[in-house]
Amino acid sequence: MTRTQSRHWPPGLPPRLSAPQTSLVANLSIAALRYPDADALVFFGRRISYRQLLSEVEALAGYLQQRCGIGRGDRVLLQMQNCPQFVIAYYAILRADAVVVPVNPMLLTEELAHVVTDSGACAAFVALELAARLHPLMGEQTLRHAVVACYADYLGDDAHEAPDSVRASGEAAAHPLMRPWQQALAAGCLPAPAVAGSDDLACLPYTSGTTGQPKGCMHTHGTVMFAAVAGAVWAGAAPGQVGLLSLPLFHATGMQVSMNASIFVGGTLVIMPRWDRELAARLIARHRVTSWTSIPTMMIDFLSSPGLAEHDLSSLCRVSGGGAAMPAAIAQKLHDLTGLQYMEGYGLTETIATTHANPMQRPRQQCLGLPIFNVDSRIIDPDTHQELGPGEVGEIIIHGPQVFLGYWRDEAKTRAAFIDIDGKRFLRTGDLGRIDDDGYFFFTDRLKRMINASGYKVWPAEVEAIMYRHPEVRDCCIVGTGDPYRGETVKAIVVRAAGSALSADDLMSWARRQMAAYKVPRFVEFVDSLPKSATGKVMWRQLQDAERPSREPADGS
Repeated sequence: MTRTQSRHWPPGLPPRLSAPQTSLVANLSIAALRYPDADALVFFGRRISYRQLLSEVEALAGYLQQRCGIGRGDRVLLQMQNCPQFVIAYYAILRADAVVVPVNPMLLTEELAHVVTDSGACAAFVALELAARLHPLMGEQTLRHAVVACYADYLGDDAHEAPDSVRASGEAAAHPLMRPWQQALAAGCLPAPAVAGSDDLACLPYTSGTTGQPKGCMHTHGTVMFAAVAGAVWAGAAPGQVGLLSLPLFHATGMQVSMNASIFVGGTLVIMPRWDRELAARLIARHRVTSWTSIPTMMIDFLSSPGLAEHDLSSLCRVSGGGAAMPAAIAQKLHDLTGLQYMEGYGLTETIATTHANPMQRPRQQCLGLPIFNVDSRIIDPDTHQELGPGEVGEIIIHGPQVFLGYWRDEAKTRAAFIDIDGKRFLRTGDLGRIDDDGYFFFTDRLKRMINASGYKVWPAEVEAIMYRHPEVRDCCIVGTGDPYRGETVKAIVVRAAGSALSADDLMSWARRQMAAYKVPRFVEFVDSLPKSATGKVMWRQLQDAERPSREPADGS
């Protein structure tokens, strides 16, 4: 923290923070000891106390160890929508001294195959409606066991408000290597004493790179712990707080800012399986929600709800988020309605959520905020690596306790991700930004080739690789294009094979069967040829630059 930044530091908070040097499971154990009967989770009227949460975590951890042979450092896949079982499975994996591999529930079999093979996952927790996607992978490579969860098993008195996909039930064990969740719980297995500590791997979330192949980010209990604790302290989280979970738990922000921070302080988490603006309003009013972390697209949708005025939102004390700049008009609308400022922040999968955040007493809009506790962040020239001054645009780099160890089994990409300056190891974010005279950070653009669609990161090379499988696609380049709701979305520039009459609708329909929905091109432009360099490489930057005017937000912010 610089002298300038210290003038805007939150009053009463120290410049540096000491996080617990224990495993994440210790946070749950302590919360269960302190607040055994307090609500840890609420899911459509079903209330799960900290005592029950810990009990089910212990039972499933024992099942993993005794029936699945999971040991220290083994990787376990976790694929579900937001639900109590996700939280229970997450902590059960950690309690078994294993490593959580959280994956997007939108991923299809071929996309899952890469994660399973690359991570060497031995077992999986998967939701009932997603289990069939894992069937072809069971028994292949390392994946030998799976526990299948039915969302409906955890519904309460408000089950009628749940979407049909959550209320659905059925045969949970449709594969000989899969076992129903309730059967695993009822096995009565007890886990061995926990041995994993702060330096053990805890979480291996996958993020895509410019090569198009997703890569695992190695996070220890220590890196995850620091990010969760620092975020909770910065936000003023306390026992008794009630948080609304609307962001996906497989994603770093939902996992950390919502789930892990809440458990650390002994708070209550009200769980939404998927985004629904009307449901969000009802849950805030019914459960007196005090804290809500969202993204701008959610807030835009929420504030445009015609029935919003019918709900009492007065319990909200903090609304925060990131992923993209909040449009000024939307931030003002939120303030007019609730009296609250939208608290923007910044973080990456590689930092397992927050590294920068706005101080409560002096927030700025369309701003990443200040580097939080123990974080040294700078702006450098991406080519010369020289540090730049206020107002100069360069690459954002980060040094801090929450920065990951590196990419799983990929030393080359790990070396490329870091730079040494002043004896410190800094993460190169690939994001361009600037600092103002007060030390606040602002996002400018992306140095890397990436599309940010409603907070989902889409890497063009990965989508291109799939598009090339279509027999009538001769050449393809994926770029980002403007979208008034998602911020930006995916566009395919395609050269048809000779004699092809392939239509845009037919190509998009095919793509929806090949990849997660957020990666599917929403626009297709057919051209006679793509510009290429002397070495035959598609000049994607030229095409992206030509598209850039339409990528600006509709309100110009």
